[in-house]
Amino acid sequence: MRYFARLAYNGANYYGWQKQPNQISVQEQIETALSTVFNQATEIVGCGRTDTGVHARQYFIHFDSPYPLPEGFVRRINKLLPRDIAIDEFIPVHPEAHARFDATLRSYEYFIDLKKNPFAEKTAYFFPFGDQIDPLTLQQAASIVLDYEDFFPFCKTDSDAQTMKCLIKQSEWKFYPDQHRMVYHISANRFLRGMVRLIVGMCLNVSMNKVSIREVREALDTQTRLKKSWSAPPEGLFLTQVVYRQ
Repeated sequence: MRYFARLAYNGANYYGWQKQPNQISVQEQIETALSTVFNQATEIVGCGRTDTGVHARQYFIHFDSPYPLPEGFVRRINKLLPRDIAIDEFIPVHPEAHARFDATLRSYEYFIDLKKNPFAEKTAYFFPFGDQIDPLTLQQAASIVLDYEDFFPFCKTDSDAQTMKCLIKQSEWKFYPDQHRMVYHISANRFLRGMVRLIVGMCLNVSMNKVSIREVREALDTQTRLKKSWSAPPEGLFLTQVVYRQ
């Protein structure tokens, strides 16, 4: 029987989602827990990759179970998982359902604190130059990507992606002055490796006059990299929603 699992994790202690030699990953932790319960090796497939230090408020996996999952299975698995990974529910699905390929929309949020907050050290990026940011310019920078479908300038150099096309549905900043915080929101059908953090870095560079709106458009028009490209740190990034076709 095939199941989806909906889960969340704090990625601060992991070298990303994907299992890899000699490094601790979120995938490895979950596979170990399921393999222990089933008493056989159990592989899982995730809805996407997150990099080292990146978090997920909502994430989906699929796996095949040797038997129908009993009542109380969520509690049983969570006992075996570390405290920074939590499974919310298991969902029976048809045998061909795929956590990655069946997703139609993914949403991310990037949290920036403009005042040092020791309680958000690993879940938000402290940006000490908030007084240099023009919210209007920041919003203009974010809106540029809505006009394009190819995003080579916002893809990590070691990506193995076969296409650079992404359909972005949302790209905007929201501001919370009383919390000394701003949050970038972006939604698309798919994302390239490192894409969101590179877009955030671009927006901040534009807002501080290190990169111009014209330069960003030229990079996207010619599909070449920005001369001043910056990948914002991972701790502020959260995968927040994954949507599937009905």
